[in-house]
Amino acid sequence: MPITILLRTARIFFAAVFIFSGFVKAVDPLGSAYKFQDFFMAFGVEWLFPAALPLAVLLSTLEFVVGFAFLFGLKMQVFAPAGFALMAVFTPATIFIALTDPVPHCGCFGDAIVISNQATAFKNVLLFAAAGVVFFNRRNIRPLLSGKYEGLSILAAAFMIAGISLYGLTYLPIIDFRPWKAGNNIAEQIALPEEASRQIILVFENRKTGETRDYPADDYPWDDPEWVELWEYTDRKEKKEKPEAESPIANFNIVDESGNDLTDSLINAPGYLYMVVAYDLNTTRSRTFDEKLAPLAEIALQSGHEWIALTASPPEIVNDFKKKHDAAYPFFFSDERELKTIIRSNPGLVVLKDGVVVEKWPYRKFPSPDTINRNITNKK
Repeated sequence: MPITILLRTARIFFAAVFIFSGFVKAVDPLGSAYKFQDFFMAFGVEWLFPAALPLAVLLSTLEFVVGFAFLFGLKMQVFAPAGFALMAVFTPATIFIALTDPVPHCGCFGDAIVISNQATAFKNVLLFAAAGVVFFNRRNIRPLLSGKYEGLSILAAAFMIAGISLYGLTYLPIIDFRPWKAGNNIAEQIALPEEASRQIILVFENRKTGETRDYPADDYPWDDPEWVELWEYTDRKEKKEKPEAESPIANFNIVDESGNDLTDSLINAPGYLYMVVAYDLNTTRSRTFDEKLAPLAEIALQSGHEWIALTASPPEIVNDFKKKHDAAYPFFFSDERELKTIIRSNPGLVVLKDGVVVEKWPYRKFPSPDTINRNITNKK
């Protein structure tokens, strides 16, 4: 392959991956920050948590700008070494992650495309090779823009991608890549994929030794008199026959204070379900519960709709919070990670109709009571 074709192919490949990776991370900076925190926890450096969000914004901006420069051949004397240096760090890091699997996936493409740690390592080996081709041939690259326009265009790209991050932090991501996006049927997202079935397991206990054994419901020695005399049925449980087949929403549940799972009854109920999502009541914008959410809850409840709050805070904090804010609606419990996935706001408001997400609002853009009454609750 002639060097000019190889150089152009390597440059465009590297640019496309970096631009896409930087963009999807910038769209959802909190998601990237949560992924950094996963790594910090896995490696026992939780003291780095405060750096997660700044690192997320910096990484997305850097990736996008480097990819932009590669695409248009801008300032290659600066950005070709920068791209090569980044891959010199990323590649061995992702190979180590692929070998050790400290987290399920590295989040290199955010929630837009989830790939395994092994696939990430392979991708980065290819990117490292592409970056090397560009680095060693950078003097042969002619910029598509010249003079002052090189610097101005790079600066514009940096401001644009940083602005996308800032908007996502202030409100919600401009594109929702998660399974809780508007229009999705949550019951279908929770359901296990067809290729994975559930297996019923029966638990038996040895009457003499107290030993327990698990048997598939369709394969245990029920017709053996000696076995029946010795073993007593004690429990029943379910497990996935193919645990690798995950549903899009795998770990979400709604539990009351007594431990009762109300997920199916609430998500599958006909009509409107309003969910106030506040994963941490200690850090939530509590003032919005009085000023903005209370009037909305009153309208929704008067209209006969369901209004609940979901949190990962412990029951004692929930009880104190309800008394302080005179909340007349029930608070239920769910996993903190899942609540952060539902909406990137603490608190946020999610409206479902017949199990389908209708709308989502961050606390900075909660709708007015009139908007709720006119545009949501009165719709048939």
